Amino acid sequence: MSQPSIPKGTRDFSPEEMAKRNYIFYTIREVFKLYGFRQIETPAMENLSTLMGKYGEEGDKLLFKILNSGDYLKDIKDEELTERNVNRLATKLSEKGLRYDLTVPFARYVVMHRNEITFPFKRYQIQPVWRADRPQKGRYREFFQCDADIVGSDSLINEVELIQIIDEVFHRFGIRVCIKLNNRKILSGIAEIIGESDKITDITIAIDKLDKIGLDKVNEELASKGISQKAIEQLQPIILLEGSNEEKLQTLRTILEKSETGVKGVEEIAFILDRLKIMGIRSQLELDLTLARGLNYYTGAIIEVKALDVQIGSITGGGRYDNLTGIFGLQGVSGVGFSFGADRIFDVLNQLDLYPKDSIQNTQVLFVNFGEAEEKYILPVITKIRQASISTEIYPEAAKMKKQMSYADSNKIPYVAIIGENEMAENKMTLKNMQTGEQQLLSLEECINILTSVK
Repeated sequence: MSQPSIPKGTRDFSPEEMAKRNYIFYTIREVFKLYGFRQIETPAMENLSTLMGKYGEEGDKLLFKILNSGDYLKDIKDEELTERNVNRLATKLSEKGLRYDLTVPFARYVVMHRNEITFPFKRYQIQPVWRADRPQKGRYREFFQCDADIVGSDSLINEVELIQIIDEVFHRFGIRVCIKLNNRKILSGIAEIIGESDKITDITIAIDKLDKIGLDKVNEELASKGISQKAIEQLQPIILLEGSNEEKLQTLRTILEKSETGVKGVEEIAFILDRLKIMGIRSQLELDLTLARGLNYYTGAIIEVKALDVQIGSITGGGRYDNLTGIFGLQGVSGVGFSFGADRIFDVLNQLDLYPKDSIQNTQVLFVNFGEAEEKYILPVITKIRQASISTEIYPEAAKMKKQMSYADSNKIPYVAIIGENEMAENKMTLKNMQTGEQQLLSLEECINILTSVK
């Protein structure tokens, strides 16, 4: 018989890994709630009509489609099968698909529930998504997204609060990060003043690679896209802009003074930075003109977060967008949001060994089982210990002591409680520290005090 397996691009998680992941989700959830965000969930599967056409041609290819139940071939003609037109067949064989991200389902949710929602609407969502991508290191077909969005408000205070959330979450994790900021309007203004407004996407795709391929290669790519040499020369001092955020803004005000759009973008970034300065941010904040992040999607602020002590890609990203719900016929609902990369954060915390001990510890004390009489004595004791919020187990059978101790050791249970005839006679228990080997004869109250103090 062949060994069982799981689909490529998916993963099993051990109890220890799940404890770590739950720590990540719990921390993010608590900060979202602290800032007044409310949780929603949407179904794992959506109607294909909801998903198709929202992610571009390549995105449509990466959608996992679900075969219709029952006789899914009943409406398919033989010649259609022979034709092998995959896209046409897919629309007839599948009416539903697994969600590709949380943004489109959220847009659908807002439209469907618009009469129940009070705007501005602050929602967060922590759920898995699926993409039929080619699996590789750090890229999976099933992964979690942790999204927060504020829709129905144009106020830049929303951007300020989202950056505060990012700062607070990474502070709690103990991860040093740099929060990079840019603005779509600044990028549009730059393209405008160098006379290449229609090439804004090509320009931003090229300059976004500056750190990876260097300035010469960026200039080569710009030239290959038909951007004039004069425009490339004008671009150099802009993309290589250095100095503090305030100095960069002052330079940009001069460079972009003839671009109304560009000036507006500069003032938006200045507003955000000013308010954050008042609030006090622990993370590094950097105005980065090479930051684009899906330029066609964003209309204002663009946010990206990089870990400072680990070589890894972006671990959080987002920005301001207009008309989120326009794809479903509800016009004019703008918003701003971002997503924490839970899987990358998991990797960073592992590499830096930043998980708090109590976040991955489960059972705190195991009671040894000597037999029926001891078992009856122990069960009410365990109930009282659990009432003190101490995670407790009893070994389910009267096995050899070595086996029970091995169980505690394998599961990293820090304490073992022993109640035999002598302990029962004295109404006490022997508590063994599995790390030091130290043993103490204690009353129930003393045991609870010790276990509570080391939680």
